[in-house]
Amino acid sequence: MPPDGLKNSRKRKQVDEDTYTPQNTVQLEMLTDEEDTGPVSSDDDETEEFPEIDSGSDSESDQEGIEDDDEQQSDDDSDELDSDASLRIFPKAKTEISDITGKPKRVYPEIEADYDSDSSTEDAPNRVGNIPMHWYDDLPHIGYDINGKKVLRPARGDELDKFLATVDDPDAWMSAFDKNLQLDKPLTNEELDLIRRLYKGENPDIGYDPYEPMVEWFTGKGKEEIMPLSAAPEPKRRWIPSKWEKQKVMKIVRAIRQGRIVPNKPKSTNKMEFFSIWSDQPSALQQPPAPAPKVRLPTNSESYNPPEEYLPTTEEQEEWKQKDREDRERDYLPQKYPSLRLVPAYDRFIQERFHRQLDLYLAPRVQRVKLNMDPKSLIPKLPSPSTLRPFPNYKSLSFAHTKGRARCLSVSPDGAWVASGDEGGVVSLWEVNVGRETKRWQFKNKVSSIEWCPRMDVSYLMIGVEEELHFLIPPNLPDDIYSRTKSLLSPSTLPAQPSPSPLTWESISLDGQSIDKPILSIRLPSSSGTPTHIAWHRRGDYVATVSTGGPQNNVWIHQMSRRHSQAPFKKVKGSVQVVLFHPTKPHFFVATQQYIRIYNLSEQQLLKTLNPGMKWISSMDIHPSGDHLIVGGYDRKLCWFDLELSDKPYKSLRYHTRAIRSVCYHPTYPLFASSSDDGSIQVFHARVYNDLLTDALIVPLKILRGHQVQEGLGVLQIKWCTRQPWLLSSGADGQVALWCS
Repeated sequence: MPPDGLKNSRKRKQVDEDTYTPQNTVQLEMLTDEEDTGPVSSDDDETEEFPEIDSGSDSESDQEGIEDDDEQQSDDDSDELDSDASLRIFPKAKTEISDITGKPKRVYPEIEADYDSDSSTEDAPNRVGNIPMHWYDDLPHIGYDINGKKVLRPARGDELDKFLATVDDPDAWMSAFDKNLQLDKPLTNEELDLIRRLYKGENPDIGYDPYEPMVEWFTGKGKEEIMPLSAAPEPKRRWIPSKWEKQKVMKIVRAIRQGRIVPNKPKSTNKMEFFSIWSDQPSALQQPPAPAPKVRLPTNSESYNPPEEYLPTTEEQEEWKQKDREDRERDYLPQKYPSLRLVPAYDRFIQERFHRQLDLYLAPRVQRVKLNMDPKSLIPKLPSPSTLRPFPNYKSLSFAHTKGRARCLSVSPDGAWVASGDEGGVVSLWEVNVGRETKRWQFKNKVSSIEWCPRMDVSYLMIGVEEELHFLIPPNLPDDIYSRTKSLLSPSTLPAQPSPSPLTWESISLDGQSIDKPILSIRLPSSSGTPTHIAWHRRGDYVATVSTGGPQNNVWIHQMSRRHSQAPFKKVKGSVQVVLFHPTKPHFFVATQQYIRIYNLSEQQLLKTLNPGMKWISSMDIHPSGDHLIVGGYDRKLCWFDLELSDKPYKSLRYHTRAIRSVCYHPTYPLFASSSDDGSIQVFHARVYNDLLTDALIVPLKILRGHQVQEGLGVLQIKWCTRQPWLLSSGADGQVALWCS
């Protein structure tokens, strides 16, 4: 049975809640532990009196019942009531009429906390809990307080306001931003000390002592341990097999022997697997496969009730049956049925389906990407030849050699005279403008090479005949030029020879000098061969010759001022075909059958080896700037080298149908040409830029045809006029042609 005190308390509560309406609200003060300095109530204290109750709100019977109940409380229950009252101290509620429902409601007063309490300084704390605060970034509030009202976002200034706030507040560095309240909260001393410890790498626990004395668990007097730690004897079960485990193992063994336990069978790999070649996703490296071909749609003849014109006659049926399956136009015979229900099953369904599967499996389709582009767009856009004038485009005049092939020719430095030689030993000097022959020299053997000295203060020719080099002075020269030329080739006092040479310089005496004979001759060593190539240095003092046809190819460099000749190489790898001097540097180009070697004459060392990729080099020429080189070969290939770029060709051109005999740069115009045994001359526009990032522009301009091919030989040599865009060519037909613009 519950005590009477509890009954009375419950009854009092019920009466207060149901019938009584409090008139006066009691204001209570909740003191903290420090402020509550009064004596602590004990079990012997008297119970507090309840506030007075308005007697007008209830009936007299109720009051009498309550008073009787109060008098019946015993002294034993007073302690329990005192403790209960001390724990449940609440202000009384007021009853008001609701404006919404019109019924009475209870309203409790707000609790006013003391000034020194923990919650007295809090301004509407945020009660959203532990959630990401970025959810409220786009909202004007940052959460809700304890009453469910929105906590508005506090105003925050810009970076300047923050800086000014730190200047005014000396304790600004001891605060941290609270994401929950969106405010800067000051840090306590404990939090600052924790941050300092973490910054120094110390233990964050303030009570941690790294130097505390070690606890000696197994040392000291009376604590010594003798290994092992326990002196108990080893149990018997550690070395005797367990009988129970033996029984379990034998039970499993007997089950395996009897077949009651079967191990896992390995998966059989004999099962046939099928793969769909069109269902796989295509890779990024390969093109996607084409979709599966669709079945051909049926026609009118395949209908179960086709028109009469599709039905074959008896003769056509017999003819169709007698033909082989490959020769039949159709794989079936059209038949007519009165209704669809009478149509039998297709007798060749399985065969056709099988052949279709073979077609899909054995012949997978690959989608081919079709390039929709204009073929003309693949051709590089080159300027029109009409905008690149002048260049030679027609044959102006020709000079004929009647005794044999016009094998070589040369143009004077001023571009007014041309000297040409043929295999009959005839050297003709004729004028460029009119084509009139002014002088002819006759030699015993064929003329293999001719070159004019590039000096402008003197004028003479160098002729290469069988194992001899002859120097000729042209007629009709001014007196000063003639005197200087004669003093150079036939001086009154010969210079001293620096060293003995196997070559012999022979000058004709003053009595025997004649304009019809060479004024100076150089005799090459015996069995040295025919001098097929002559190359002058730009200053006109040095000249290089190449002799072929002998047991060993000989390269000689002759110095005119000292009347001295020397061989620059003791041993040459390969058969030398052509040599050249660099126009601005002391470099010497030597072309063998397959390679071109560049030597530095001043340092006497090899600089570079060019590989044109030809089987046999026939000719070469260097650009006036000295940075580019063109090489022609007997395998119909022409290579353009950029000497600053690489040892491989920058451009390789193959436009002649037969062997290329000669290539030549124009000394002043951006032109170069090549001649071939097919009887044609190709003229190109070749513009070279000073900018290293811009490639050379090569544009084909004109194909000149005018020489006849005889015995497989066409145009043997070409030369440019120095001051005009004119081209001279000598051919195997004995003709020397002038091509003008």
